[in-house]
Amino acid sequence: MDPSNELWIVRHGATEWSRDHRHTSVTDLPLLPEGEQVARSLAPRLAEVEFAQVLTSPRLRARRTAELAGFPDAVVDGDLAEWAYGDYEGTTTEEIREDVPGWTVWTHPVPGGETAEDITRRLDRVIARARGAAGPVLAFGHGHALRALAARWLELPATDGRHFRLDTATVSVLGWERETPVLRCWNS
Repeated sequence: MDPSNELWIVRHGATEWSRDHRHTSVTDLPLLPEGEQVARSLAPRLAEVEFAQVLTSPRLRARRTAELAGFPDAVVDGDLAEWAYGDYEGTTTEEIREDVPGWTVWTHPVPGGETAEDITRRLDRVIARARGAAGPVLAFGHGHALRALAARWLELPATDGRHFRLDTATVSVLGWERETPVLRCWNS
């Protein structure tokens, strides 16, 4: 374990569906103008760090956030895609709960989508690559997947990501205290 192997994560800027609290995984929505503006504002902050590698989800909203934040050549990594919502794509939690009381992506099945085990496998590959890098890694992605990624970094079940609220266009840093993985900064 190398303490310089931090994993910096950035949730994409706001889209129409993130603003409206609609589950968005495979639907490729553009950033709202305010999402683009906030993504641009991340550039000076991220420029202060020399990243060994910069990764992005394949979705337009993440790739555009990376570009506006100063990383147009970010490497597309399918493992950073959002938790696949299957039949719940485009719906809100409130709409789902009309049929499935108490539903959350963390606690209930997602018909036609991914399980916690599926996302764990993907995110563990991201973590292995970040921990093997020759310095800090920057990753642009999505709300639920990045929350699950933080839980996995901390060696917790992916479903413990439910404890980490993550707003759009925020920066978080996963790092180390000696040999223990920690949250250095969250949702800032």
